[in-house]
Amino acid sequence: MTELLQFFLQPYQTATTFNILLEFLAALFGVVSVVYARRENILVFPTGIVSTAIYVYLLSQWALYGDLIINVYYTLMSIYGWYMWHKVIDDKQSHISISRTSTKDKLKAFGIFLFTTVFVIAVYRYYDVMPNRLNFRESVLYAWQHLSSGSLDDFRTATPFLDTFTTGIFFSAMWLMANKKIENWILWIVGDLVSIPLYFVKGYGFTGIQYAVFLGIAIMAYFSWRKAIENQKAG
Repeated sequence: MTELLQFFLQPYQTATTFNILLEFLAALFGVVSVVYARRENILVFPTGIVSTAIYVYLLSQWALYGDLIINVYYTLMSIYGWYMWHKVIDDKQSHISISRTSTKDKLKAFGIFLFTTVFVIAVYRYYDVMPNRLNFRESVLYAWQHLSSGSLDDFRTATPFLDTFTTGIFFSAMWLMANKKIENWILWIVGDLVSIPLYFVKGYGFTGIQYAVFLGIAIMAYFSWRKAIENQKAG
């Protein structure tokens, strides 16, 4: 237990009090935002914007540009989602309902995932964060070997590969959420499962805890939204 606490606190020994406070606030607003999302409350977007705006600043300080891109995208999609969830048509408020994805929606979500993944890989290879010598098959094997070794150092080496996956997943999830598609929660769950150990290894414990809370809320939210869809059909 003591070793785990030391592992959590060690990165913060060199951090400023201001940055520690900002990370805590960003994580707190992020959790509040997801709670509102579960309740289908439009406040998900303003609270989410506060969280992502703080993270954009912090990530620029930490030189985590892949994560920074994610949060810039989150901010833009939050503005879009705010409009979609509470837009006015012909002088009347029109609230979109929770629904399931169509084949067209699935193709769009996959297209967002694919484009984002390729873009992040290109950025990481350009800045030599990810080995340039590897083709797709070799990259998968390289990442798997380092992840399955059980070594913390090897896990850190594989983090750029995990980053590309979570970035693509979260980009797709955010687009689906903005359009109130229930499958957004499935993508959040998958991305959260990967992100929890990823952020702890990166040394950002509060953010890792945030994603652990996200995971629990996302699971509950999926069943809550599924029940809402069933009630819509019954009504």
